[in-house]
Amino acid sequence: MLALTLLAATLPPSILEAPSPRLVGEAVSLETPTGMLYGTIDLPSGRGPWPVVLLHPGSGPTDRDGNQTLLRNNSLKMLGRALAARGIAVVRIDKRGVAASRKALAKEEDIRLDTYAADVTAWVGFLRKDPRFTKIGFAGHSEGGLIGLVAAKDAKFDAYISLCGPGRPLAEILREQLKNTPRANLPQTLLDSSLSILSELEAGRTVKDVPPLLGGLFHPSVQPYLISAFRYDPATLVKGFPGPVLVVNGTTDIQVPPADGERLTQARPGSIHRVIPEMNHLFKRVPTTDRATQLPVYGDPYVPLHPELVGEVAGFLKSALGTK
Repeated sequence: MLALTLLAATLPPSILEAPSPRLVGEAVSLETPTGMLYGTIDLPSGRGPWPVVLLHPGSGPTDRDGNQTLLRNNSLKMLGRALAARGIAVVRIDKRGVAASRKALAKEEDIRLDTYAADVTAWVGFLRKDPRFTKIGFAGHSEGGLIGLVAAKDAKFDAYISLCGPGRPLAEILREQLKNTPRANLPQTLLDSSLSILSELEAGRTVKDVPPLLGGLFHPSVQPYLISAFRYDPATLVKGFPGPVLVVNGTTDIQVPPADGERLTQARPGSIHRVIPEMNHLFKRVPTTDRATQLPVYGDPYVPLHPELVGEVAGFLKSALGTK
């Protein structure tokens, strides 16, 4: 999740372009008081109406395809098109301030997790007016899972999916990630500084003096967002969701372990927990948690999705939302 921001500089930009798509997406935009938000709808073949799922990206400057500048993997693009091929429409969005939606955010320090949640509610309202769609589901990757839970009360989507999403407050997960970062990437002095800054942010206090090497994670302009995100406990939020819930984790996820998914499903009786063997945080098949093996996958758009993922997600959505 957030801690991999520190590692991005160790990965070379991919020189590979994504494979040609099997399905053509439809461009979509949403007008808001502070600017336009943009996305892509992956439509099934034939004629609708279809069930539709809003697929939300994870933390940082992650776009509708699941990519960042130095981390091109196409995970969300692959999932959206694979679900569309199974009869489920998918809306993939660029978050406010990211990629095509970047102009909808004037200043980074203005963003809050609740802002993203309000955007989810607006997208769901937009989709409910489209006669091509029937019931609406939400699938959030990583931090996107938390954003969906915050939005759920107002958005009122019909089903919820956490894809490698947090089951604990984000500060706890970030603290664990930092402690597990190799010392070659995060020396002890920087780890100590990181943990001290985390404690301050958890208490709702910003920190002015941030070591330059920690600027990507704790820059003063992102601290208000972190404070807003640290307020929420996903396990508390999921208790109030009235519809079907699916939680998906992978055994080789080095960012959010399956224990987080277990905490979510224990908090929400009747929810489904699927743990996919050898699936990493980007839904790709990686046989080990060794970082030297994991990190190249984050920047390779040719590595396919884990073969078990699409069937699990599509099966749940068809049961929860019905077919056309």
